Amino acid sequence: MSAHHADDGLPAPVSTLAEDPPADGRQALPSGVVVGEDGRARPPWAARDPLLREYYDTEWGLPVTDERGLFERLVLEAFQSGLSWRTVLAKRPRFREVFAGFDADAVAAFGDAEVEALLADSGIIRNRRKIEAAIANARAVVGMRGERFTPLHPGSPGAGPAWHGDGDRPATGLPGLVWAHQPAATPRPETVAQVPSTSDESRALARALKAHGCRFVGPTTCFALMEAAGVVDTHLLGSWRRGASGIWE
Repeated sequence: MSAHHADDGLPAPVSTLAEDPPADGRQALPSGVVVGEDGRARPPWAARDPLLREYYDTEWGLPVTDERGLFERLVLEAFQSGLSWRTVLAKRPRFREVFAGFDADAVAAFGDAEVEALLADSGIIRNRRKIEAAIANARAVVGMRGERFTPLHPGSPGAGPAWHGDGDRPATGLPGLVWAHQPAATPRPETVAQVPSTSDESRALARALKAHGCRFVGPTTCFALMEAAGVVDTHLLGSWRRGASGIWE
């Protein structure tokens, strides 16, 4: 999730929690964070809604290095295009059910019958282009498993001992491709307005994913994926979660 605009020509979200004022008398500090009743500082988008707060506190920005986890985030970030992340997150349990736990082999085998069943399922976002893109992306993920990727910035910090794969970062398949685009340095935003929505690396990742057959993978969607998976750290400097990935300070 990111306070970003949509990719692929779709409209930007009608409203973004990051732009909403804090509720319940809580005050936004000069650094841009909001201190909640628990005394923890968070960005405005994660300060109010319990579902978003839990996601921010326990998942967002932690290193994801396995194929299934990254495929899930790739698909869900694509479904977010033109919508709010809150909408997608609320439907995530059903997404996991109907997309076979985001097992790429299973989704790659989906055909017309599965597409029609998904379009009839009110528990997910019923968009034919996005559903078909998820299937195409699964096939692309399966196809790249044996491919090895060289990091754009070999001196970037990696993720220490938490990796699945060779050395200090994944080297093959979707994990290898995503983490090959880790930047040499991460943003250090003090306010939501300072958080970028794209980067040179996210543009390169979008090109690489498209070259492998992926769809709905514009630079903004790719940057949001990189944020969610810990490839970059865009936690505000005043947030209690800044540096939680163990990769970036």
